[in-house]
Amino acid sequence: MNTIPLVTAKTRLAQYIEAKDNNRPALIHEAFAADASLTFSIDTDNISFPPKAEGADAIAATLVSEFAKTFDRCRTYYIGDVAAALDGNAMTVPWLVVMRETAASALRVGKGFYRWGFAAGDDGTYGIASLHIHIERMDTSADPGAVTLTALQAALPYPWLPAPVLTAAIEAHTSAQPAHGFLNVFAQAARLP
Repeated sequence: MNTIPLVTAKTRLAQYIEAKDNNRPALIHEAFAADASLTFSIDTDNISFPPKAEGADAIAATLVSEFAKTFDRCRTYYIGDVAAALDGNAMTVPWLVVMRETAASALRVGKGFYRWGFAAGDDGTYGIASLHIHIERMDTSADPGAVTLTALQAALPYPWLPAPVLTAAIEAHTSAQPAHGFLNVFAQAARLP
């Protein structure tokens, strides 16, 4: 069985982040197979998505167009060694998101994991055939002027985030801003299945 090259897998992950974080739905069609599937598992009541979306059009609507109506200034980070996460044509990667809930001007910080499935199309080009998004946690905090959002995003390399850098950045932030202690739970990546 042929497997997706690491460089191609990283390209698809980067296309997904560019599409979602920057409201570019057309990029979903470059990253995903036309008949790709999207599923969710959500351990919090602080955010909701439909349980399933079928096809690149529905995925683009769910993860980009509809998402952008509620959230902006979004940065999604892949945590850890993505190369080590690749297992044949599958990959499970923890993520962190730091974004703003537009209407409330509130900080949103969340974590979970992505479970990607890749497949080669008829032309041999690999795309994302399936994506499962697990949301372990999604916290909201008042953030007038997006000061905390800006500070967190400035401290984190985007989108590839080494786990030790995440831990150090959160610890440094909460040491300087003890009122932001709620962020400490985000210093470690989500539990993988």
